[in-house]
Amino acid sequence: MSVLLETSLGDLVIDLETDLCPKICENFLKLCKVYYYNLNAFFNVQKDFLAQTGDPTATGTGGECIWSYINNSSQKTDSVPRFFTPEILPKLKHQIKGTVSMAVAPASENGTLTGCGSQFFVTLADNTDYLDGVHAVFGHVVEGLETLDKLNDVFVGKDFRPMKDVRIRHVVILDDPFPDPPGLEPLIPSNPPTKPPDAGSNSFFGIGEDEDPLSTLPEEEEERLRREAAARSSTLTLEMVGDLPFANVRPPENVLFVCKLNPVTRDEDLELIFSRFGTIMSCQVIRDKKTGDSLQYAFIEFDKREDAEQAYFKMQNVLVDDRRIWVDFSQSVAKANTFWSNDIQRGPGNSKKRGLGSGFGGREDLVRTRRYRDEDHDHDRHDGRGGGYGMVFELPSGESRRKERDRDSRKRSRSPDRQHRRSASPRQSDRRDRNRDRDYERRRDRKR
Repeated sequence: MSVLLETSLGDLVIDLETDLCPKICENFLKLCKVYYYNLNAFFNVQKDFLAQTGDPTATGTGGECIWSYINNSSQKTDSVPRFFTPEILPKLKHQIKGTVSMAVAPASENGTLTGCGSQFFVTLADNTDYLDGVHAVFGHVVEGLETLDKLNDVFVGKDFRPMKDVRIRHVVILDDPFPDPPGLEPLIPSNPPTKPPDAGSNSFFGIGEDEDPLSTLPEEEEERLRREAAARSSTLTLEMVGDLPFANVRPPENVLFVCKLNPVTRDEDLELIFSRFGTIMSCQVIRDKKTGDSLQYAFIEFDKREDAEQAYFKMQNVLVDDRRIWVDFSQSVAKANTFWSNDIQRGPGNSKKRGLGSGFGGREDLVRTRRYRDEDHDHDRHDGRGGGYGMVFELPSGESRRKERDRDSRKRSRSPDRQHRRSASPRQSDRRDRNRDRDYERRRDRKR
């Protein structure tokens, strides 16, 4: 009578002593049948001694026998003890490596009898006979001794817990001579469990069973990952200082950067040359602010990304005005930073705001930034004037300039030395100020 344990380190085939220990073997086989041991962890591994498992909580204090499990799962009112009395036979000893025994709970303080639940262990060395008479032997490992060697070499931490997770992935019953106890059939799941019975209690495992802490990647892969991490850090920093509108921004795919231009090349010349590849939305040669001289590079925005790609391949190193130009895709996000924002940040499910923009640079999630009151709300004004709230550095309109001059004139007319001139107009006040300054200069010249 055998059972196959599929662990994360390999397979173990256990031959059970069903004739000598029928009670223990029946408990073990029926717990295997309800997948009680699936995904249980080896929570106590001592080198050249033993490896203990069978506790769903992986603490060494949990687990119950199959009869208690049936009673608790069926919510019966009958009281069934958690442990049962095992068969400890003098002829079954812990002499050879791979001996399988049920862990017997120690006696409680009040003197009540204890026994076996679901926890068992496998010896990892020969001649562990000091366990005889204390724990109940019920089987031996007949296949998978190399798996025991791997289990014996695992790194352990505090309280002999493996640093890397070692679990029983699946249990297969090869032969079961015992009939099912009453109430067991409804508890047999149709599929094995896919997660540990109590995931919260297994949090002490630092490394997952599918992870290799000593694995190394190829040098090219490590360099690529390092560059990606550095790029993410840099973009986040640029977003924090306001240089980028958001960290996940990327350059537009329909804008070309053209450099090494002849200073005499104009916007119209480039637009005429590149227009054969598709519709051009804008073409601008960048010039000096003061002198107006060409800085010999330009940005060309196409209507479609495919047109920009075609122009990139066809116009590279082409002669324009006796200069061989260099064409590349633009890496600037200045336009996106000024006029566009990320639509995702506006909140999910907001269909009205998502429909405000048609995207920029091939990105459908970018929309135009809007003020509190902009051009779309001009029709709400009854006086017919634009209702946009200007930004801080915007120049005021003609009406606003006139109001500012009137306000400054009123302030000057209300100064302490001009209280008698409050009724004067701003123009009269300016004339009187000029006359007063001129009289003051004449008196000063006479004194000299």
